[in-house]
Amino acid sequence: MNTPIQWLDRVRLLGCDRLQQVQLIDGRVSAIGETILPPDAADVIDVQGDYLSLGGVDLQINGALGIPFPNLTTSEPLRRISAYLWQQGIDAYAPTIVTAPLADIQRALAAIEQFQPEPSHLSAAVLGAHLEGPCLNPAKRGAHPAAYLQPLTREVLEQMLGAFSSTVAMITLAPELDASGTALPYLHSLGIRISLGHSLATAAEADAAFAAGATMVTHAFNAMPPLHHREPGLLAAALVNPQVWCGVIGDGVHVHPLMLKLLYECAGDRLFLVSDALAPLGLGDGVYPWDSRQIHVQDGTARLADGTLCGTTVPLLAMVGRLVDWGVCDFARALQLATVNPRRALGLGADVLGQPITNLLRWRSPHQYERLLPAIEVDVARPATPVG
Repeated sequence: MNTPIQWLDRVRLLGCDRLQQVQLIDGRVSAIGETILPPDAADVIDVQGDYLSLGGVDLQINGALGIPFPNLTTSEPLRRISAYLWQQGIDAYAPTIVTAPLADIQRALAAIEQFQPEPSHLSAAVLGAHLEGPCLNPAKRGAHPAAYLQPLTREVLEQMLGAFSSTVAMITLAPELDASGTALPYLHSLGIRISLGHSLATAAEADAAFAAGATMVTHAFNAMPPLHHREPGLLAAALVNPQVWCGVIGDGVHVHPLMLKLLYECAGDRLFLVSDALAPLGLGDGVYPWDSRQIHVQDGTARLADGTLCGTTVPLLAMVGRLVDWGVCDFARALQLATVNPRRALGLGADVLGQPITNLLRWRSPHQYERLLPAIEVDVARPATPVG
């Protein structure tokens, strides 16, 4: 039986100055080059100079479709959310569990560990949980409930993680709380990515955390001291460290567009977008329950009743066009912040070569994208493939 071969012509790819031609074999990118299209090729799609990219990767997303991840008791909701996110152009995500009782965190981790995508369904991959808390500085807790904050000790971490350490991809914590100096090395030894956030850490404390294994900053500028010329703090320490990645909420509300541009100019290829989306993602504006409180969502921005910012319902990939509109960076770089850089921050590959067609997006403009899949007739049973 002949192996099905298809071609894409006039493809714009990140990192390539000229338009490329792409060969697909069995629904997977098998070759890329400027002049590889045979003269007699029959099955050719002209992409007309549009960008072709991998789907987005969201490393901070708190829920969707009315389901907050800390409330998970079974893996079934993840099936619906993963299918929804794939339809929105997301290839993979880290379900984020905010500060909650330790029993609730463990129950949610158990649900994430049990999740197995159905091979016959297209859905975003679960990379592992992102624990945002509970070891946060009370003075920078933001919307996290004070009653459930925990000290940052190895004992607390062992109790919280239990048998689920392999289910956790990353954790946000305040490093200045690690008085014994044992918590961060413990997490690093488990292979959990450490991100600094909800913190009052000085530059020296942040540098010590980076030396102990921390490699990221959670929602830069938010829940941390601002940049200051005499007390540079956590964020400045991160921006001058070439090994540290910075996540940022690119909705224009959590961080002003001018400060987004400043952040991009400083961090560049070490910056990545996160949605920080809450459970109402996909439901529209309104008032929704959130633990024992309510959140008010208006124009994609979520606040508590007292006005405290607590997240968004702006999809990750919608932020690409916003960055371009605000002049933060050009289209290619904005696209990289949502698709390539989050993968690299987690140590995943980000090459288009070898990727299944299910992971490819066609961008007709910074605001208009679509899965390439509907234009290609292949067997769409989900391949067992990594996201990068």
